Amino acid sequence: MSEILEPLAAFMQSRCGQSRGIAFVDSTPLRVCENIRIPRHKTFKEQAGRAKSSTGWFYGFKLHFMVNDCGEILSFCLTRGNVDDHTPVPKLAKRLIGKLFGDRGYVSQKLTELLAKQNVELITTLKKNMKPKVIVAFDKLILRKRSIIETINDQLKNTFNLEHSRHRSLRNFVVNAIACLVAYSYQEKEPSLNINHADLLPFLQ
Repeated sequence: MSEILEPLAAFMQSRCGQSRGIAFVDSTPLRVCENIRIPRHKTFKEQAGRAKSSTGWFYGFKLHFMVNDCGEILSFCLTRGNVDDHTPVPKLAKRLIGKLFGDRGYVSQKLTELLAKQNVELITTLKKNMKPKVIVAFDKLILRKRSIIETINDQLKNTFNLEHSRHRSLRNFVVNAIACLVAYSYQEKEPSLNINHADLLPFLQ
């Protein structure tokens, strides 16, 4: 398996979809062992990181990725579990156009400004301690549809076996992760918002 890492990664890049003006960003933790086994875990001792997600503490890695409104993966990367979610976003968004929607974990003035230089508008939900701000009706509507990327997260883990604790090397771990993305890209029906872009062009300009 380890010998096919590079060609498999290149193949997955060819399977990535096209930016259509609307994209969603998220990250998901990839646990390599239960927390109680962290002191005894050896396979990823030098590579994995410990961090806290919305579901609690974990030890392992993160998959960061972006999808369009048709559920197609646009870009992706793997990092240690303790890497900030903001860090990979500018690189992942290099080929994006239009609007990028994320949850409150992506709230950052610095990130917003960096993406603006790439002609990408970052739109996020607000943290509880933030003052309300005016969001145009179209952006508010699409922000409510952010569950599309959470549905994809669920499919990757529960249908394509993205997360498990049986890896015995870093290369095999990465091969498994990319193979899951490839398998997802071949689904007959991916989660989609079913948006008619011809009707939305005035909103995306």
